[in-house]
Amino acid sequence: MAMIHSILKQYWGYDSFRPMQEDIINSALQKKDTLALMPTGGGKSICFQVPAMATDGICLVVSPLIALIKDQVQNLNNKGIKALAVYSGMSYHQIDIALDNAIYGDFKFLYVSPERLHTPLFKERVRRMQINYLVVDEAHCISQWGYDFRPAYLEIKEIKNIIGDVPVIALTATATKSVAEDIMRILGFEEKNVISSGFERKNLSYVVRNVDDKFGNMLKVCNGVPGTGIIYVRERKRCEEISSFLRQNGITADFYHAGLSKELRNAKQDAWKNDQIRVIVATNAFGMGIDKPDVRFVVHYDLPDSLEAYFQEAGRAGRDGKRSYATLLWNSTDIARLRQIHTISFPDIQYIKDVYQKVFIYLNIPYEEGRDTVSKFNLIEFSKKFSLNSVSAYYAIKYLEQEGYWELTDEMDNPSKIMFIVGRDELYKVQIDNPELDKFIKSVLRIYTALFSRITPIDEEYIARCTMDSVMGVKEKLKQLSKLRIIKYIPKVRTPLIIMNTERLVESNLYISQKRYEERKGMFQKRIESIISYVKETGECRSRMLIDYFGQPADNDCGICDVCLKNKNLKGGNDRRKDVQQHILDIISNAGGEVELRTIETLAADNNNFYLAVLREMIDDGTVIHTGSSIKKV
Repeated sequence: MAMIHSILKQYWGYDSFRPMQEDIINSALQKKDTLALMPTGGGKSICFQVPAMATDGICLVVSPLIALIKDQVQNLNNKGIKALAVYSGMSYHQIDIALDNAIYGDFKFLYVSPERLHTPLFKERVRRMQINYLVVDEAHCISQWGYDFRPAYLEIKEIKNIIGDVPVIALTATATKSVAEDIMRILGFEEKNVISSGFERKNLSYVVRNVDDKFGNMLKVCNGVPGTGIIYVRERKRCEEISSFLRQNGITADFYHAGLSKELRNAKQDAWKNDQIRVIVATNAFGMGIDKPDVRFVVHYDLPDSLEAYFQEAGRAGRDGKRSYATLLWNSTDIARLRQIHTISFPDIQYIKDVYQKVFIYLNIPYEEGRDTVSKFNLIEFSKKFSLNSVSAYYAIKYLEQEGYWELTDEMDNPSKIMFIVGRDELYKVQIDNPELDKFIKSVLRIYTALFSRITPIDEEYIARCTMDSVMGVKEKLKQLSKLRIIKYIPKVRTPLIIMNTERLVESNLYISQKRYEERKGMFQKRIESIISYVKETGECRSRMLIDYFGQPADNDCGICDVCLKNKNLKGGNDRRKDVQQHILDIISNAGGEVELRTIETLAADNNNFYLAVLREMIDDGTVIHTGSSIKKV
């Protein structure tokens, strides 16, 4: 007991754990398979990082997002905890070194993206590691009934068999009761063991507004709620439009989406985290692994396609426990669009099979070949080549991903690649004729093997360190060799990748289950209808609805969502006035003792007139002071 508190204090600087963290840690230390259900911001990482630090060996962590993996590894290294990672986009040499370090080094954490699990290299090396825990982050991805199913997660079962009797710690913020059961079944828990910290967020006020003027209402929230905010939108283009609109109205704002370079995304993220930017307008690419506790509001400009996604994104507000707001804007157009998405998300099976073959033709991969290949994939170019609707083609490709045939990544930085296109005898002549390149060529051949037989990912920075050269110098030499037609050199690019899990199958061997297709389509429809029911509901507490959805009974209404506030206003006499007085005092307190009048007007929502009447009474009796456009607490 003393040890885990000592670790918590030494590396994280905390004197005590958050609710349920210690229960999860103790369960893991007792070598029990454990499924931890914790809301966004609940401190999931500590639940496996602390027991791993207290146990001999290295902790294997499977995580779905490369950006999140990098962030977690960097955070651990910054604390003086040795951690490393293996993910798509790394060169063979980088992966080889990382896996050797995991075996022979004194590292405590190895983070792995799921698509790396099935590779022969990883399976061979993991047998030799002293694994203390197998951690499955975002564990809902392993269930095909979860809202973000990833077939690559199913490889975890085989890895579990290879590493033997190692306790599993599975973590998620968004598992329904049936998904939780599925997670434990697939991961082979010896006995059911779910520890939940609860889905209730007592400081988070959920507000749903049916509006036509989304820009105006969004601006009201930004002006009315002091502090940092996130605005979630569905389309990249809309990110830029909204951030521009906010700047024109005097709000420091910027946009963020997966189409931006890594450097630009990091710069925008850092500016927001350091309060140089007040509002970030983003797609759902933003937020995973972002630990900013003082986010005061999250606005959903577009209707999410599931309550799981909404709950996770809204939960990024108020992680410090102070009053915060999650506002969802919607109208009938959103509902029609969401139902249209359901229709186009499931093209018919024959169309899906046709797209399968066209992808291999596009990549010039013949039948019975292609397994484990990684290729750049441009959806727009692919669609134009075969005269396909790009949206329909995308959903066909994503469905085949769910079936496990391949994986399509988001846009990511892909390493440079080279291959020698001359024979060794001809290369020898080149080295004699170009003595300034001779030493460089020999160094590259020592660093990377098989450069004559296959195109190989390389790292210019690593080559520069090995050859005592600059990165620019290495790139120039590679370009020179390319011009001399000695190598094929493909510089680093930013593009999606498609990773083939199987060889190309002939038409008759490509199997897609009609039953599973219909089941998935039905589950997607159910999720869509759940979010539609949520926004249309005007009589039930928002928090209660969300908690019920995740299978947890709610003891009380939250008292602070738009529905609860409306219901309070329906009450008569002094009770109603007291509730509103207290809410106004809470608003002022959360703002540091003084707040602008328009903030109270905004947070009063549809009850503006009654709030202003109560506020006048509070000013008259001296409870608060009105100074210009501000309200102060006495």
